[in-house]
Amino acid sequence: MKPRRLWRFGAPMIAAGAALALAVTACGGDSDGGSDSAATSGAGPNAGQSVAIVGYSVPKLAYDDLQAEFLKTDAGKGVKFSETFGASGTVSKSVASGQKADFVTFSLEPDMKRLVPKFVAEDWNADSTKGQITNSVVVIVVRKGNPLKITGWDDLIKPGVKIVTPDPASSGSAKWNILAAYTHTLAEGGTDAQAQDYLTSFFKNVVSKPASGADATTTFTQGTGDVLISYENEAIGAKQKGVDVDYVVPKETFLIENPAAVTVTASAAAKAFLTYAKSDEGQAIFAKHGFRPTDKNATIGTVEGANDPSKPFPTIEKLTTIADLGGWSKVNKEFFDADNGIVTKIENATG
Repeated sequence: MKPRRLWRFGAPMIAAGAALALAVTACGGDSDGGSDSAATSGAGPNAGQSVAIVGYSVPKLAYDDLQAEFLKTDAGKGVKFSETFGASGTVSKSVASGQKADFVTFSLEPDMKRLVPKFVAEDWNADSTKGQITNSVVVIVVRKGNPLKITGWDDLIKPGVKIVTPDPASSGSAKWNILAAYTHTLAEGGTDAQAQDYLTSFFKNVVSKPASGADATTTFTQGTGDVLISYENEAIGAKQKGVDVDYVVPKETFLIENPAAVTVTASAAAKAFLTYAKSDEGQAIFAKHGFRPTDKNATIGTVEGANDPSKPFPTIEKLTTIADLGGWSKVNKEFFDADNGIVTKIENATG
């Protein structure tokens, strides 16, 4: 393995005891990257250990590739994987209710903090990346050829435009999407009142709110709606799979920061896998799947599916971060509180 180089940006419900009948992709045995033949093809320091991955749905294919490549390393020889992917909030709650997990990754930080300190150590974010494993930005996915000529956020509130975006009650990606829609008004010099007016018009055009970011992509690609609010990497991934879509990177958008950690009972293999996922090799795999490299000096090759494969990650003119809004504790209370949140009230008012 090459020396570790951390990438930093310039700066994807059950009660306890309920069965895992979730709207998730769950694999009880080995994942695509962890077949018996691969996992037993050699002996390494972690041979015979297992790693149960639980995470949000969007980066599943990237994690499948990471597993396959990790198995080729000395640290990965003989390791076996299982995986459960679904809506970020849903799978986080499942771990809190007792679901087996060694490696956890979520769409946003509060879903990780739910597990601290009982399941995840308090110092999970003490490294140079502050616990973040991938970054992306919010984009607007459109039908092939962009028939409605969508260029940015203001086009989405025109009469008749049908929007698909996941449900913030279950999906972390939904929160990123909504914050991007809201803050674009502020980035243009607007007031909070004007941003709320925009978001009201936005929700009036929402026709579907699937449970997760991946479900939202499936809903859109199966024919629902005119536009999909999504991650840049999810749009690139759809195009890599041959889906007839295009995407627009707005000049004002939001930085998506996705955390990962091992649990307090994790095996040495799980810890080694986290190290690998944050290494040069691991981050290159994420980049191949459309996640933005956060080291400006990183050398990334062609990314198929990007608008410009040779320059896949354009500079954002006005990029807002969660820190700009005061952090997740403040944002969740102000925007997503179940009774008095700005978004909750707007959703209730618009149906």
